[in-house]
Amino acid sequence: MNPRMLPLLAPTFALLAGTTPAHATDAGVIGPSYEIAEQHLLRFIEQRLRDKAASGELQRLEQEARARGVDSVRNPQPVTGLVTTQAKRTFYFDPTYVLDRNVSDAQGRLMFVTGTRANPLDIVSLSRRLFFFDARDPRQVAQARRLMKHYDGKVKPILTAGSYLDLMQAWRSPVYYDQHGLLTRRLGIRQVPALVSQEGRRLRIDELEVKP
Repeated sequence: MNPRMLPLLAPTFALLAGTTPAHATDAGVIGPSYEIAEQHLLRFIEQRLRDKAASGELQRLEQEARARGVDSVRNPQPVTGLVTTQAKRTFYFDPTYVLDRNVSDAQGRLMFVTGTRANPLDIVSLSRRLFFFDARDPRQVAQARRLMKHYDGKVKPILTAGSYLDLMQAWRSPVYYDQHGLLTRRLGIRQVPALVSQEGRRLRIDELEVKP
């Protein structure tokens, strides 16, 4: 036992004994005593690995882990809470935010005070429309291609389900994925396909009906 643990355990010992801590006395030996023997942990692990390698189990586990890894990349978990558009709708998202603390530069000079309102679209515009869709639905995939052609490629395809790697290989162009639904939740999207575009200082979001 680590000697530094003794002061922490002393009150517990006292509680179990029903007395306050006292000096120890030799109570003698009660029954036979044995030397504690323990196999070295690393040697134990090494032996288990050798056994698994010899039986072929280790190779099987490695292949299964590799297959799971490839599958998770090819088919990420679908974004939860989204459905195929039942009734199309249009709404707006205002990205304006209010600073909850002062912002200073590297020299400590105050740049923005708490309460300052800022809109990122005043500085950077949305260069491409964002199209969120479920790649498991061939109709939505075809719709994405038509929109990309219609807007001369100025559409960023973002999947909410399905394999983006398969689409990248088929289209030979970048395809993105809304990891953990961060964008759709932030924008308030509940139905896909959905097209996001900029209108002035706001983002316009159209949840579109699926077209064959």
